[in-house]
Amino acid sequence: AFMMEEYLMELYIIKYYIKKALEKNDTDSAALITQKYLGDINNISLNIAVTGESGVGKSTFVNAFRGIDNRDEGAAPTGVVETTMKPEPYPHPRHPNVTLWDLPGVGTTKFPADQYLKYVEFEKFDFFIIVSADRLSENDAKLAQEIKKIGRKFYFVRSKIDNNLSDAKRSQREYDEEKTLQEIRENCIQGLEKQGVASPQVFLVSSFHLHLYDFPALQDTMERELPSHKRDFLILVLPNICKSTIYKKKEVFRSRIKYYAILSAFVAAVPIPGLSIAADSSIVAKVLQDYLNGLGLDEKSLEKVSNATKRSLSDVRHSVYPTVLVAAEEGSRMLPVLKIPIAALLSFTSIYRVLTSTLESLSVDAENVLMEALDIK
Repeated sequence: AFMMEEYLMELYIIKYYIKKALEKNDTDSAALITQKYLGDINNISLNIAVTGESGVGKSTFVNAFRGIDNRDEGAAPTGVVETTMKPEPYPHPRHPNVTLWDLPGVGTTKFPADQYLKYVEFEKFDFFIIVSADRLSENDAKLAQEIKKIGRKFYFVRSKIDNNLSDAKRSQREYDEEKTLQEIRENCIQGLEKQGVASPQVFLVSSFHLHLYDFPALQDTMERELPSHKRDFLILVLPNICKSTIYKKKEVFRSRIKYYAILSAFVAAVPIPGLSIAADSSIVAKVLQDYLNGLGLDEKSLEKVSNATKRSLSDVRHSVYPTVLVAAEEGSRMLPVLKIPIAALLSFTSIYRVLTSTLESLSVDAENVLMEALDIK
């Protein structure tokens, strides 16, 4: 916790010195400090532990969280028996600094809960997700209590809810989905309270339909309880399950635009022919790729939508890539040869305007793609 607070303080200090350098018109210092700031926020790591007893759907949850299917290359292996015998790291396919760890099931190792945490090297994880496909067990409760002792956050996930609802629908004369969900949730909470877990939160999740049930609430809770620098990073890697997720990503991206514009302004102030256009093109290209990856508009994400909707890939991306091409063209436009302060101001304004308008357009595209994908689920 101390290291997190220290890192967060460092980011605040960097932002303070950027402001002071700009107030003194010290563009050299502002640019160097800005580069450090952008480097720091782009290199944040996030390690998420997913644990529980064997056969509860941990690996499927890991895959869904990373936005991939069980059959995709790089997916965590799944099966009806325990397939994870040691902690296995699964980096996010588009954000390698984010890793989900598929841990051995509680009760499948030879260690009780306290030794289990030492075995999996608990200190490297930012938080734990404890998964169960039925009543949360005594092992789950003991593990939660041990995690609490070491000062880490944990979240109970009751998986395979879609299967439970299907069973209830077949067996109940008067099926009520909301009532069934509430009964399952209360049953899990009561079981944990009997095992000594105070005020537990239980999130009902279907890994095959993350937009349904409690995954949005789980997402909100994780965001709220993480330090701000890691919260923003988590938001950018979460799968798009609703318009709210896309809006949050847009706001994180928007908060960073001014720093890229500051870098552009610094380069524009250097009187070397052709340097500004090259730098602006590089900045736009880098940030555009971040937008595409974060908003689920990269090639692989669009391929998934294409397969799910049975539409051609060219149709799916038709509304996306015109936006990208226009932005790239604007960002590459040669700035006129003017006096240094004016050139810097124009470059800042140009990059800020291009990135802001492009982000707005791409977020709308992302919402359209999301709605199209959800229509077939």
